[in-house]
Amino acid sequence: MKACEKRPIQINQLEEIVEEVESRLHERPDREMSAMDVGALVMERLKRLDKVAYVRFASVYREFKDVSEFHQELEKLLKEK
Repeated sequence: MKACEKRPIQINQLEEIVEEVESRLHERPDREMSAMDVGALVMERLKRLDKVAYVRFASVYREFKDVSEFHQELEKLLKEK
């Protein structure tokens, strides 16, 4: 929610992300998923939904240590366009 503040993202879009992650969890035979995997799924969906929200989430999730790591992630996004 914090990564999506002041972005043009509807609450139902965030609910869809949660539902997809939960669905993936229920599909797994062991019904367990690491926090790393959950975060990766959320990042994947946010990346498609809103690049700014994605970068905000990634900066916390990946624990960027400095501006250069943040810059590298932005460059990856720009290359994908």
